Amino acid sequence: MSPFPFFSLYFKMFKMKILLIGPSECGKTVLASFLSDTTETIGADYSPTQGVRILEFESYGNKKSAYEVELWDCAGDFKFESCWPALMKDANGVVTVFNPDVPSHLKEIETWHSTFISSQGLQDAQCLLIAHHKPGSGAGTTRPPLAPQLNKLPLIHSILEEEPEDVRQEFHKYLGNVMRMLSENQEREEMSLIT
Repeated sequence: MSPFPFFSLYFKMFKMKILLIGPSECGKTVLASFLSDTTETIGADYSPTQGVRILEFESYGNKKSAYEVELWDCAGDFKFESCWPALMKDANGVVTVFNPDVPSHLKEIETWHSTFISSQGLQDAQCLLIAHHKPGSGAGTTRPPLAPQLNKLPLIHSILEEEPEDVRQEFHKYLGNVMRMLSENQEREEMSLIT
């Protein structure tokens, strides 16, 4: 029992599972580490994720809400495709990361969208695209040419070497949107039980 039982009356803690998906070598692990405050180093050697890496952290919305986040850094290699259904179970949101400077990534994220978003019936507010630019890429911040189903999703550009806090702020705004959806769904369920 909490030593401060009144705290739970005024402060609501939500738990959410967010998947970080996308092609191999697009920067998912670097972003996951940065967004979860796991590490401050950005330019580490590449080591591909094997299956999935789960990072847990807390984020705070307004004065009366917080959320515990499980950020699932999913491997981009299709050899782990048989694991995808288990990864998708109970996911509250999906962040698709890609490198806009690699033309094959623009096509490959259509497959990721179809598998992880369309098949799960996730709403646009539960999704986010991150165009992650590698160091020294001469990054542009225009919207890349995407398939129609991807064009309706929110997109942010990740240039960690230049604007790391902008990326973090946009990600937390996305988490707030997912949290609002979860809260509204919970309130609807509770009201349906009362009526």
